[in-house]
Amino acid sequence: MESVSLIAKQGLRAKVYSAARGTKGDIDAVLKSGASGIAMIIPTSDLHIECKLHKTREQILKTTQDLVGYAKDHGLTVELLAEDATRSDFAYLTKVFLTAIDAGVDRVVPCDTVGILTPERAAEFFSNLKKTIKVPIAVHCHNDFGMAVANTVAALGSGADEVHATINGLGERAGNAALEEVVITLKSLYKLDLGIKTELLYSTSQLVSRLTGVHVQPNKAIVGENAFTHESGIHTQGMLSNPLTYEPFAPELVGCTRRLSPGKHSGSHAIRATLDDLGLKPTEEQFKEIFKRIKELGDKGKTVMDADVLAIAENVMGLGGVKPIQLEEMTFVGGDKVTATASVRLRLNGKDVWGTAVGVGPVDAAINAVKDAIAETEPITLEQYNVKAITGGTDAMVEVVVHMRKGNRTVTAMGVREDIVKASMEAVLSAMNVLTTDYNNKTQQH
Repeated sequence: MESVSLIAKQGLRAKVYSAARGTKGDIDAVLKSGASGIAMIIPTSDLHIECKLHKTREQILKTTQDLVGYAKDHGLTVELLAEDATRSDFAYLTKVFLTAIDAGVDRVVPCDTVGILTPERAAEFFSNLKKTIKVPIAVHCHNDFGMAVANTVAALGSGADEVHATINGLGERAGNAALEEVVITLKSLYKLDLGIKTELLYSTSQLVSRLTGVHVQPNKAIVGENAFTHESGIHTQGMLSNPLTYEPFAPELVGCTRRLSPGKHSGSHAIRATLDDLGLKPTEEQFKEIFKRIKELGDKGKTVMDADVLAIAENVMGLGGVKPIQLEEMTFVGGDKVTATASVRLRLNGKDVWGTAVGVGPVDAAINAVKDAIAETEPITLEQYNVKAITGGTDAMVEVVVHMRKGNRTVTAMGVREDIVKASMEAVLSAMNVLTTDYNNKTQQH
């Protein structure tokens, strides 16, 4: 309960609830934590009652009555989570809820514990509950069949008053209904505004991903890396004409940015748009050669990065100028009893700048040092960092891919080295150079 207690002490503009089993000991622990409410979990299916608890239906009714009453007597707001409710005998489930209501429960929550509802069944299930249950009803769906969000929306349309959801759909097994998907579905498709700051959804998703170590799948709805990334020639041509052709809502709604991705499926319109962002104006013959080389790179199975496009274009156009940001020196220290620390000297637009920072390890420290060095003149943020070994052994080649943002523009770059710190620096500096290169605003060396 330490984590619940720490959250409860933050003075948030929200009620803090703690999940707990249906036991007196758990209720006492919630009381000590300082939480204002309890999500009391009591199984209602015969499978759970008999096989997990080794009890009878009558014992569960008595437990419900006694423990809801005990929690209410001690000042807690109580919502009763009926575990495995959607596989319970409906008449018995209703009886459990009515018993809880008599004991003073504030809300009831029939849980779709193994995600077996369909939208049609969810609508029927909650409509029938609403006929008898007169306290607020919440919906709590798991995603075992990939229908948690659809079932949640169907339940709301049939009388449910509250939603249980998690950032990025985190949860047991296949997870729970994803909060960001529920919120944007209601806002965009049902014109229902819940008062949530949707422009913070993407950054919150990224924060949760970093803190939990659970990566967001690229094709995840609403906040996935590919949600607003377009590569196909047909798509990018339409996007450049009107974004609504291939986007149901603007990425800014969730705090994200649109990106046209170079690759083997790219059309000429997307590549021209990327070059325009860099201020590059190739001749028609130069453009044909740039386009050909990008397609060839993609055909070889390589993921084409924005840094690759810049390098190819500069090569074809004979623009072998000095990069805006160059690494001159890098030092990092670390160890079992030493905080990882790094210092760098960069050449930024012809001037030396220095940065020093600490981190959880040498890579984190080195990247933080680079950001520290350029923070005042180039406010660039690291959106994503991915690393993998592409050969075996302790001396394996390491591939680092980063996504970095400046303003409303996001770019990608890759670094491949035997040293993970150097690979990371290569990727980060390549991305930063793409973001800071603008041939419209400066003269590039030939």
